[in-house]
Amino acid sequence: MDIRIEGVSKIFEGTAALHPVDLAIPSGQLVALLGPSGSGKTTLLRLIAGLLPADEGRILFGGRDATRLSLRERRVGFVFQHYALFPHLTVFENVAFGLRCKPRRERPKEADIAAKVRELLELVQMIDYRERLPAQLSGGQKQRVALARAMAIGPTVLLLDEPFGALDAKVRVELRRWLRRIHEETGFTTVFVTHDQEEALELADRVVVMNRGRIEQDGEPEQVYAEPATPFVFDFLGRSNQIGGRVDGGGFRLGDDGAVLPAEAGAPGPATLFVRPHDISVVSTDEGVAATVTEVRRLAGRLILEAELAGQSRPVEVDLPSGDVAAPRRGERIGLALRRYQVFPGA
Repeated sequence: MDIRIEGVSKIFEGTAALHPVDLAIPSGQLVALLGPSGSGKTTLLRLIAGLLPADEGRILFGGRDATRLSLRERRVGFVFQHYALFPHLTVFENVAFGLRCKPRRERPKEADIAAKVRELLELVQMIDYRERLPAQLSGGQKQRVALARAMAIGPTVLLLDEPFGALDAKVRVELRRWLRRIHEETGFTTVFVTHDQEEALELADRVVVMNRGRIEQDGEPEQVYAEPATPFVFDFLGRSNQIGGRVDGGGFRLGDDGAVLPAEAGAPGPATLFVRPHDISVVSTDEGVAATVTEVRRLAGRLILEAELAGQSRPVEVDLPSGDVAAPRRGERIGLALRRYQVFPGA
């Protein structure tokens, strides 16, 4: 089922939670809505689900206008961050619940319900826990059951709201890889909300980066990370350094009298250079941008440097493999070679 969002917006108490946005999600794609708290990603997900009414615009499922349809009428499978399992029902009964609540004319026979539930529990690797209550499960197991319950009704699309947000880091990594395998096996059109950049970049076919109720960038994970369209996207997706300066004579000049680096940033004027710590190398002072080391630390096989550049208000962070270079000392003068960076107009 493909989804089209056309000029959809949402206002809460006079404040725009979502400005008019347009988004097309092809059938079978796994799409991440990524952004910080308050960016509008959960609002957009709930509008797609039918849990909130749109103030403007249309939402189409497979070309059919679903804007005024309820979640049940849209046949959406929704997975909440905190599972929302029925505590008094077993794993088996939780998954069977949606099937048993169908109108009588649509309700499968009991034998078919049992077969469907067993099939789904096998798929999510929870068949051995079918008689347990939710209180007897770990967080990761509860999330698997919640996903099976969402899939039981034969949804047109799967929507997941911060599905791994309540889990510890190790379980999150395991479950997102598992969800990717489930997606490839089932082929559901799936949209999930997350604030975790690593999760979105690893799991999704497409990443939609949101900020302040607007879509900042929409593209494949590799493209969004390697070619950020705005300063916000560059800064939000991973660690970054920001160096102030100006576009001058076809290049970027650091500060007022600093080095000039090649750059395509449009008209002359104030600008900011963005560069990731791992895209900086340490070279001799006559080869790169002159800097003074202010901090040296080792972290998980990496060498992390902080270095001051003349005229800059904050230090530059450099991330190096610890075995590649001898660690500079605090106060030492070094050169920095910026291998890949982007320049955006504006201070």
